[in-house]
This record gives sequence, C-alpha cells and structure tokens, in this order.
Amino acid sequence: QVQVVESGGGLVQAGGSLRLSCIVSGLTGDDYAMAWFRQGPGKDYEGIACIGGRGDNKYYGDSVKGRFTISRDNAKNTAYLQMDNLKPEDTAMYYCAASHSAFCALTTDRYDYWGQGTQVTVSS
Repeated sequence: QVQVVESGGGLVQAGGSLRLSCIVSGLTGDDYAMAWFRQGPGKDYEGIACIGGRGDNKYYGDSVKGRFTISRDNAKNTAYLQMDNLKPEDTAMYYCAASHSAFCALTTDRYDYWGQGTQVTVSS
C-alpha cells in the first residue's frame, strides 16, 4: 500500500520562506517521479514542480520559477519543496504526488498516488 504524506505548511508573511516535505511509503528506489501541485480557492490544480526518479529531470511552473526549488532524497523516500520569496498569490493547498513513471511532468494524470495536502497561507 502506497502512502503519500505532506508536511511543512503554515502561515508566513510575504517575502518569507517555507519548506514542504513529502514522504512516500510503499515505493522504493529511483523509479518513481514526484511532484507538487497546488489548488488555490476557487482555482484549478496548478503544477508547481516535479522531479524524476534520479533527480536529474526537473520542471517548474512559470509562476514559481526562480523562487521554488524541488529536491529529493531517495534514501529517505522524501521530496522537498523549498519556497522562497513567497507571495500572497502562493496561498493554496499544496499536494504531493508520486508516479509509477520515473520521468516527471506537470500534469495531474501522470501521478498515481496523492497526499491529503498541506495548507500554505501567505499574508501581505
């Protein structure tokens, strides 16, 4: 049974930073991609960042390029999203997802397993 669990969300002022973590259990090694998506109030899911199984394939959404960094530690089955220079428009529920594919993409249909989400709120 595969489980995806996010943590690290919270309330932060604009310009601040947060680091989200995502632990995957039930998958091992470097043969699965991971990604972060978010959904703001009244908005569709938005692909934020993804990383391939070996960490050498990364993509970012245009709205976060240069501010967010995705990484992973396969020994810990964990992915991270470092979020810097946060803006009020970054406020959303952030979801981590894992895919049976080793190559990542910023589309929801690539991913097979999803976490419950962690809330990020950025105050102005």
